[in-house]
Amino acid sequence: MSIFSRLLVIPIVCGLLLSACDSFERPDVPFSKTDELVVITVNSPDTYYENSEGRHAGLEFDLASEFARDLGLEVRFKVVPNMDQALFSLEKHQGHLAAGLSISAKHALRARFGHVYQRMQPQVVYNTLYRRPRNIRDLVGRSIEIASETTHAEQLNKVKQRIPALEWTEVDITEEDLLAKLAEGKIDYVIADSTQIDMAKNFYPNLGIAFDLGEPTGKAWAFSPYVERELLEKTHQFFNRIEQDGTLTRLLDRYYGHTQRLEQADVSGILNKRRTVLPDLRDHFYRAEELTGIDWRLIAALAYQESHWNHLATSPANVRGIMMLTETTADRMRVTDRLNTQQSILAGARYLQMLKDRLPSRILEPDRTWIALAAYNQGPGHIEDARVLAQRLKLSPDTWLDLKKTLPLLSLSKHFRSLKHGYARGGEAVILTESVRTYYKILLKYEPPYSWGFPVPDEIASLS
Repeated sequence: MSIFSRLLVIPIVCGLLLSACDSFERPDVPFSKTDELVVITVNSPDTYYENSEGRHAGLEFDLASEFARDLGLEVRFKVVPNMDQALFSLEKHQGHLAAGLSISAKHALRARFGHVYQRMQPQVVYNTLYRRPRNIRDLVGRSIEIASETTHAEQLNKVKQRIPALEWTEVDITEEDLLAKLAEGKIDYVIADSTQIDMAKNFYPNLGIAFDLGEPTGKAWAFSPYVERELLEKTHQFFNRIEQDGTLTRLLDRYYGHTQRLEQADVSGILNKRRTVLPDLRDHFYRAEELTGIDWRLIAALAYQESHWNHLATSPANVRGIMMLTETTADRMRVTDRLNTQQSILAGARYLQMLKDRLPSRILEPDRTWIALAAYNQGPGHIEDARVLAQRLKLSPDTWLDLKKTLPLLSLSKHFRSLKHGYARGGEAVILTESVRTYYKILLKYEPPYSWGFPVPDEIASLS
């Protein structure tokens, strides 16, 4: 029996036993009579957080908000310091469910888990400035830290039965903070989930994965053992729906789909040039945001992908300048000198906004921006071909997740010969867009927003 099978059996058995106990206190307001869905969670980058524009975001925020819409209820989030507190609050009837927990034998003693919607692999992470450990025995005698609210101690305790000398420390900080400590050389090794590691490697290029630790773990919503059957059934129906219609895949792609795009040298490059080159360019990017309403950090991310912030950049095809404008685009945007930094940045930002405006109004953010970035690379005609092809393949023409699949097909004759604009290197548009998404995340982490006295449009705020 796999770890998933074992872990999923535990909460179901506990739930059946505990729900039969008369001593269990029932919630004051049953789910069937409530007018709001109360969700307990923690503040972290992959659950629930306030983005750079002061709006809430995160995978758990989006999932729970979508679930509440299905139910026709308002959603209210109760944010607690850690997952142990989330379980405690659940036991005290302070919410209908706790979101963002990893399934573990320890957690299963206190809660009943629902549908597994995300899987992660625990991994040993090391600082690449030092020797890579080959196996678990190489960790003996070294400083190892894990976040206290994770399930990694369970995996390590299994290993310790074979290797008694293995020691580690549980600390009350997030995995993101732990990985930052590792990057700074303050500890030897960290055990973290693969999703957190992939994100952290985009900020700390000297992090490396040594090896996997144990089997994958799963995330699921947690419910009190006395949970009402109606809530469980509604939750089961919800996850079945979002798996079948692609909503879950799109949400996972929104937060994790671009995290493995960049290489170590790419991350090092933008972090170095952020200190040496970006200071001289900020005012130009600020002006571009004032002109278009597009976050200056997104424009800067696009400029970095195009030219590495080199205003003299020129390609063999005579695409030039910091925003790498073609002659046709430059003429259209009334640019007299493509190598002029200010002209190029303002024109590139205006062109990106124009491409967004040309897309059908039913395409929502953040897909609208990602598709516009692809059009910046291949032109709106080829993007429209990719949308047509998506419809032919019974995919959505309005989501970036599906256009990522059809754009590379524009280079295949069996597809492009029947499309209006013909052959295109559509795979390049995917690479550009996914790279810009990651560069944008890096700049969001390190660069503050520009306050220019006007409210930021909702569609821009939803990107961060």
